[in-house]
Amino acid sequence: MNLLPTVSILIPCYNADRWIAQAIESALNQTYPHKEVIVVDDGSTDRSLEIIKSFGEQIRWETGKNQGGNVARNRLLNLSTGEWIQYLDADDYLLPNKIKKQIEFLVQNPDTEVIYSPHITEELEQQEIIHTPPALANLPLPHDLWLLAIQWKLPQTGGLLFNKQALVDINGWREDLKHCQDYDLYVRLLMADKQFAYCSEAGAVYRWWCSGTVTRRKIAEIYRDRLGIQDAIEAHLSSSNQLCSVRQDAINQARFEYARRIYDWDKQWAAQVAASLKQQHPSFLPSEHVAPKTYRLAYQAVGFAGAEYVAQLRRSIWK
Repeated sequence: MNLLPTVSILIPCYNADRWIAQAIESALNQTYPHKEVIVVDDGSTDRSLEIIKSFGEQIRWETGKNQGGNVARNRLLNLSTGEWIQYLDADDYLLPNKIKKQIEFLVQNPDTEVIYSPHITEELEQQEIIHTPPALANLPLPHDLWLLAIQWKLPQTGGLLFNKQALVDINGWREDLKHCQDYDLYVRLLMADKQFAYCSEAGAVYRWWCSGTVTRRKIAEIYRDRLGIQDAIEAHLSSSNQLCSVRQDAINQARFEYARRIYDWDKQWAAQVAASLKQQHPSFLPSEHVAPKTYRLAYQAVGFAGAEYVAQLRRSIWK
C-alpha cells in the first residue's frame, strides 16, 4: 500500500520551444515515482505545442488561447490530482532528485504545508553557462519568513513544493497581477498562516538568460507591484502585531532601494516614494547595503534628490 503522496508537476508554457522539452524531460526523470506531469500551453505561436504533443501519453496536456501565466497556473491546479504541487516554468528545469528529497523531508516534518528549498541560477555569460550557488543556503537558521519575503530572498517558484489544499485555500494565483506573481503567492500563504519549512537540498534550476530590451513601462509595472507587495506586508504585520522594528526597517530599506532604481528613469515618482518614506519615518537612514557611505552622508546633508544628483555626478566623472 502506497502511503506516499502523489506529486503533480505543473508546467505552464508560452512560446518556450527552445526550453520546453528539457523542462518536461526533467519532470519525467524525477526519481520520485508517484508523480504526474501536466502541461498547459497558453496559446503559443511557436513550436511549443508540437513539442508538447511529442511526449504522447507520458504527460497530460491542454491548450487554449493566450490568457496569461497565472490563468495557466490556476488551470493546471484545477487539472491536478496530486496532493502536492510542483510548479515548473517552461524555461527552467529540475534536478533528478528534487522532489524525492523534499518528500523525504516531508516524512520527517508532516505538518509542513509549503516546503521551500534553494534554487540554482543558470546564466549565460559570453556564451558560457554559469551556475550560481543558492544565496539562501548561506543565511542563518531559523529563517524569518517575513524578512525573506520583504528582502526578496525567497526561492524562485520551482524551488518550492506546495500542499495543494494550501493553494486552494488562498484561491491560487492572482490572475490580475502581471508581475511578482510568485511573491504575491508566498505572502498570501504566509498571511493565511500556512506552515513553511526549509529543506536545504537545492533541486530547481532557474534560467536567467536575458534577451531583448525591457521597456520602461514594464519596469514601472514591476516596481509598482513590488511596492504594492511591501505595502500589503506592512499592513498585515501591523494589524497582526507582528511588525517589529527589524521588519519595519527592512520594508523601509526595500522602498528606498526601489526609489533609487526608479530615479534613473522617473525622477518624480522616485522622489515621491522617498518623500513618503521620510514623512512616515523621519529618522530613516539608508543602510550600507542600499547605498555607499558617501551617498548616505549626502542624503543626510541634502536629501534624496540631492544625493542622487551627487551620485550621478560621481558616476559621470568616473566613466
